[in-house]
Amino acid sequence: MCMLSERELTDLKNRGIRVEDVYQQVEFFKNGFPWMSLENSAVIGDGILKLSDAEVAQWANHFDVLKSNLHILKMVPASGAATRMFKSLFEHISEGKSNKESELFLTHLNEFAFSKALLSLCPSQDSNEIIKTLLEEKGLDYGSLPKGLLAFHQYEDGSRTPLEEHLYEAAAYASDGKKARLHFTVSPEHRARFENLVNELLPKLESKLGIDFEVQFSEQKPATDTVAVQLDNELFREKDGSILFRPAGHGALLENLNELQADLIFIKNIDNVVPDAKRESTIRYKKAIGGLLLSITEKIKDYLLTLEGEISAGLLAEILAYAQTHLGIKISNVFGQLSVEEKVEWLKTILHRPTRICGVVKNMGEPGGGPFWCSDGHGNFALQLVESAQVDMQNEIQKEIFSNSTHFNPVDLVCSTKDFEGKAFNLMSFRDMSTGFITEKTKDGRKLKAQELPGLWNGAMAHWNTIFVEVPLDTFNPVKTVTDLLRPAHQND
Repeated sequence: MCMLSERELTDLKNRGIRVEDVYQQVEFFKNGFPWMSLENSAVIGDGILKLSDAEVAQWANHFDVLKSNLHILKMVPASGAATRMFKSLFEHISEGKSNKESELFLTHLNEFAFSKALLSLCPSQDSNEIIKTLLEEKGLDYGSLPKGLLAFHQYEDGSRTPLEEHLYEAAAYASDGKKARLHFTVSPEHRARFENLVNELLPKLESKLGIDFEVQFSEQKPATDTVAVQLDNELFREKDGSILFRPAGHGALLENLNELQADLIFIKNIDNVVPDAKRESTIRYKKAIGGLLLSITEKIKDYLLTLEGEISAGLLAEILAYAQTHLGIKISNVFGQLSVEEKVEWLKTILHRPTRICGVVKNMGEPGGGPFWCSDGHGNFALQLVESAQVDMQNEIQKEIFSNSTHFNPVDLVCSTKDFEGKAFNLMSFRDMSTGFITEKTKDGRKLKAQELPGLWNGAMAHWNTIFVEVPLDTFNPVKTVTDLLRPAHQND
C-alpha cells in the first residue's frame, strides 16, 4: 500500500478526497477492473421497446397533461474542449499539407456558420492562415474553446451555438409551459463565457418564445479527481513531489447530478443539436419517453404502497412480471425459493431506486457503447449501457455479443431521481465502482496510467431501473469532427 506524507494527507483533505478512495484507486490500477459479463445484446422485444406512432402520441400527450405540475430540468454536459473536433485541421498545420478532411473543410468553407466571422478576420486565401485563424487565440480560438460556444448553425438573423440551440430545444419539452430549466456542467476556465452568453441571449429568447428560463452552471468537483500512477503502479508525482490528480471523466458528473432537484431530468450531450426546422422528431420523442417514465414511476409508487398491505401470491407474481418486462431485470430461479417475506423485501429493493429511460438508435457503425443484458454474478441479468473498453475483446464469445449489437447509445436519457415519497435518492449509492476505466497518457514526456470513474450513463447508473426505447436516427446528430457540420442535419436549408 502506498504511503502518504503529512503534506499529501493535507492536500487530500483540502481537495475533499478520502484517503481510502486513493487506496482503492491504486488497487484498481494494480488489479484492473473486472470485465462486464455480457449475456446478450438487448434487442427489440427483449430489452428494447419500439413504440408505435400511436404510443408515441399517447405518451407525449401524457407528458403534456402532467408537465404543468412538474419540476422539469435538462442537464447538458458541456465542459469538453473542441480540440478533437479539429484534429485534422491541427494535423494540416503541423504537417504542412492537406488531408482528406481539411480539403473538405476548405472546399466548403462558406457553408459553415462561422465562415463570415472567420473570413472577416482572415481575408487571406492561404489555407494555413485560414485554419490558424480559426483555431488560434489571435483569431476565433476555436481550437481551445468548448463545443458549446462554437457557431454551429446559420440562420437569417445570424448564427447559433449549441448552447443556444439547447435553450430553444428545452423550451419545447424541458418545460412546464411557463419556465424552462437547464443545467450545464462547464469547465472553470470557460464558465464566465457561458454565463455571459446566456445573459446576452435570455432577454431575446424569453421575449420571442414567451417563456422564462432558469439556467444554472456547475463544474466538475475537485473531490472527484483521481490519482495517476506510473506504469509500475506507484503514484505519479509532479516535479515538486506532489501527487498528480486528473479529472475522472464524465462519471464524475454523478456528483453534480446528485445535487439537482427535479421530478424529471433530461440528459443530452452538448453537440447533439439541430436547427429549428429539423427538431420536431426530437421534441416528440423526448416528450414520449418522458411520459412513459412518468407512467412507470407512478406504477412503481402504487406497487410500493401495495406491498405495505396484505400480500398475496398473485400480487407478488404481478410485481415480479412488471419488473422483468418494464424495469430491465431478469430474475434467477432462486427467487421462487425465497419466503414471502424475503420476496417482498427483494421486490421493495428493486422498486425503490432511481429509474431511467434511455433512448437508443439503430447501430450504424458509430464507435461507442450500446445496450446489453449483463450478468450480476448471482444468476440475474440487468440492462446496462456498456462501452467497448468494458468488454474483454480477447474472449471471442464476448466480442461477438458486443459486435452484433443492434443498437447504439446516443446519450438520450430521462431520469427520475426521487422516490415514491418525493425524497431525492442518494445517487452515489447506486453506482458500481468496479466499472471504471484505465487509460495510458503522458505528462511532461513521462508515461502514466489514468483512471476514470464509472461512466455517468454506464457504471454510475448500474443499479438503476433501466428501460431502453428505440428512438429515430434523426434524433442523433453529434458533431465529432468539424466536417460533421456539413451534414444535412446541420445545414439550415
